[in-house]
Amino acid sequence: MSRPEANEIRIKKLFRRTRFGIFVLFGAIVFSTSALSIRTVSSQLSEEYESNSANIAKNIADSSVDILLNRNLATLQSLIDQFVEIQSIRYIYITSDTGEILTHTFVPGVPEVIREGDPHATEAIERSLPGMGDFVEVGSPILAGQAGTVHVGMDLDLVRLKIQRATGQQIYLICIILIVGILGSIWFVRLAATPLEDLLSYVVTLASRDEAAATDAKVLARDDEIGEMARLMLHAVKGETAPGAD
Repeated sequence: MSRPEANEIRIKKLFRRTRFGIFVLFGAIVFSTSALSIRTVSSQLSEEYESNSANIAKNIADSSVDILLNRNLATLQSLIDQFVEIQSIRYIYITSDTGEILTHTFVPGVPEVIREGDPHATEAIERSLPGMGDFVEVGSPILAGQAGTVHVGMDLDLVRLKIQRATGQQIYLICIILIVGILGSIWFVRLAATPLEDLLSYVVTLASRDEAAATDAKVLARDDEIGEMARLMLHAVKGETAPGAD
């Protein structure tokens, strides 16, 4: 094999599994991190919005006791209209102790799904209202339910949008780390492969019996394992070609 051919030798198969393993490892890290991030952010934001909605329902319930006792529904309507202006709160309605809807913020009227629901429910439930979207509704009793119940509907579409934005930023950063990590790993693999390519080229030089080129090779000057192997091979070849060697 000639010298030009020797210089073109490249280590292609030795690190193939290493590169594949790096891709798989980084891919698994990105997938698991993204899944955990989405789950965590989704859970935290959903709980935060549900908690805020429950607090708003409780505030309305505490503020509406005297208003309900005086049957001042106009003031009660004004009260709930103020809270609907809060972001993510889409509707509020108040039911009496008998289940009658006293006031609400629905336009033009109360959806049939709301009318068919439990007027005294206080736990968080998901509702899908035709023409309006998906919501999580929480309730708060007024005077332990003796004076009625306040119901607050939170817009799930808005919550999902914020979850997508929050997780999207994290996934974007993770993908950047993935790309940088893969490129860096390829560079490190290439860095490790270069000395082996030099050693392989040197072995080809020894096989060609070009003693001058073999003696002047730069790989012999290396002070690492590659240099030691090259010097050992040169010593072995000289031993074989020495006078009187069998």
